[in-house]
Amino acid sequence: MKERQFLSLLDHTASNLSFQNEPDWMSGRRESALERLPELDLPSTSLEDWRRTDVRGLSLDQFCLPDMEAIDRDLGPDKPENTEQLAGLIMQQNGITLDQTGKPNRIYFADFHTALREKPDLVKEYLGRAIRENPSKDENMFDVLQNVFLRGGYVLHVPAGVVEEKPFQVFTTLNGHSVANFPHTLIIAEANSQATILEVQESGANNQPGLHCGAVEIFLGPNSHLNFVQIQDFNQQTWCFSTQRALIQQSANLRWVTACLGSRLSKIDQLSELSQVGANADMLGLTFAQKRQHLDIHTYQKHRAARTTSDLLYQNVLTDRSRTVWRGMIEVVKDAQEIDAYQKNENLLLDRRARADTIPGLEILADEVRCTHGATAGPVDPELIYYLMSRGLSRQLAERTVVEGFFEPVLQRVPSTELRKRLAESVRTKLAMAHKT
Repeated sequence: MKERQFLSLLDHTASNLSFQNEPDWMSGRRESALERLPELDLPSTSLEDWRRTDVRGLSLDQFCLPDMEAIDRDLGPDKPENTEQLAGLIMQQNGITLDQTGKPNRIYFADFHTALREKPDLVKEYLGRAIRENPSKDENMFDVLQNVFLRGGYVLHVPAGVVEEKPFQVFTTLNGHSVANFPHTLIIAEANSQATILEVQESGANNQPGLHCGAVEIFLGPNSHLNFVQIQDFNQQTWCFSTQRALIQQSANLRWVTACLGSRLSKIDQLSELSQVGANADMLGLTFAQKRQHLDIHTYQKHRAARTTSDLLYQNVLTDRSRTVWRGMIEVVKDAQEIDAYQKNENLLLDRRARADTIPGLEILADEVRCTHGATAGPVDPELIYYLMSRGLSRQLAERTVVEGFFEPVLQRVPSTELRKRLAESVRTKLAMAHKT
């Protein structure tokens, strides 16, 4: 083993790798990943994917797996009031399910470990497939850790032809002293189906350090439609790493909204593969960075078939000494003609000390394409602040109004009124907290 930083985690291996009678193939998957783990170091800035994100301040040795017997249900996420308006609800703390409601017709919706017991063949068929087909350039230690210690997350399976108008919601809390969590989100929408899901990630009230190593895999069958909204709002002592992949088939449509609001450091690797004719992906994101937060998001729009479309808009607001990194790539493979792809990253800097790195990229191997990108970065227009203050607003309120307006192009494209309201409330809360500090 090259480092001793894994010892605390590995001390728990014997007692925690055997998760409630899981299938042999799942245990084998963990053991295979465990064998690779000693050969890996923390990612270095010498790697291109990590050149702008330094994780040397992370000591894995301080973290431990949660004790299932020590879960305090009173410290879990607050249950929403509008449960009757939901198709299904899962509440989790440290990867352990506290509550699960909703029995949607024909749709399977359950926490990951329940799905392993009830739908082992389904999980085996899809688990890890999207990531294997689109692996990271360099094997990622955090991905391997996630494979070893996978706990928590959920499975949503929408059968062919099923349309669910009500949204699904998943609330997960990372709570306790230096707890590590390794959830996996698995969404399968078969042909001609439709669903909407909101996933919220938060920290408990104790403001302790945390480690989140997650994965998201989305599979869209022909002519299916999925709206997926993810809000990350961990405390500023939490390290967050996530690999996210979507495979989109013929004429399917994915609207993927990501809000990165919390954590000490986040590194998100997000890819949409448009694998068949007519596939479409809208990738929308917003970040709000403050103090010394470091938020790094790598997006990938991969066009593998003709007549596919993608549209990406990421908007970042930064204050204090925070830093954001957005690196985007549009790839069009050979012979994938009649492609329409766009990416744009906009940055609003509320402090001269803040830094936004924007790195758009195009890799085009076909002729009949329309692929463009754009990027902006700059401070708040002082004349706009002056105008709002002349109308009776305080400077803080004027600034908050400008920021909310800046995020509006993303918020307006959130697919449902309820989800749009939930996301807007998260942004307002974050803005209010920033002005108090």
